[in-house]
Amino acid sequence: MTELPPRKRIEDVELMRALAHPLRSAVLDHLMAVGPRTASECAAAVGSTASNCSWHLRQLAQYGLVERAEAEDGRERPWRACAVGFELGEPGDPASRRARLAVVGAALAREQELTRRFLDTVDELEPEWRDTSGLSTYALRLTPAELAGLTDAIDALVRPYVATIRADAPEDARPVHVGLRAFPRIAHDGRPEA
Repeated sequence: MTELPPRKRIEDVELMRALAHPLRSAVLDHLMAVGPRTASECAAAVGSTASNCSWHLRQLAQYGLVERAEAEDGRERPWRACAVGFELGEPGDPASRRARLAVVGAALAREQELTRRFLDTVDELEPEWRDTSGLSTYALRLTPAELAGLTDAIDALVRPYVATIRADAPEDARPVHVGLRAFPRIAHDGRPEA
C-alpha cells in the first residue's frame, strides 16, 4: 500500500485559535470532505454568506490550510484544503492548552451538528445509506498501550478512505462522516473510573 500523506501537526497557538473559530472549522471540514468548492458553495453548505466565507477562506489560506484551485469554467476559482487531517501538539503553557481545548470544542460541536443533521433526515435517505449508517458506542476495558494500538489500527483502516487523498472512489461514493473518541471514562466526581 502507498504511504498516505501525514496529518498536519499543529503546535502554533495562533493557528489553533484560527481553527477554533466555528465557521472556519466548518468551512475547512467541508472542503476536506467534499473537495474544492467556491466561497458561495461553502456558504450554502455551512449556512453563511459568500462574503463571510470568502474572508474566512483567506484567513485559512494565510495559515497554509487552504489554497486556490484551478477553476473549471474560468469564473470564480474554488478553494481546496491543503491538509488531510490534523494532529494537535501537546499543550505546554496555559495559552496553548486553552487554544487546544478551543479547537477540540469546535470539532466536537461540528460533529454534534453533523450527527443531528443526519438524525433529522435519516428517514429521507435511500435505504442502502440508511441501513449502512451507524452510531455505535462501546465501553471497553484497556491498558494505555492497548488503547494506543486500537486507535492506530482504526486509523490505518480508515485513512485510505480520507476524501482529500482517495483517488479510486467509485462514482456512487459520497462524503461520509466518521468520528472516533477514545479516552478514559471519568466519573461524575472527576476521578477516573476504576
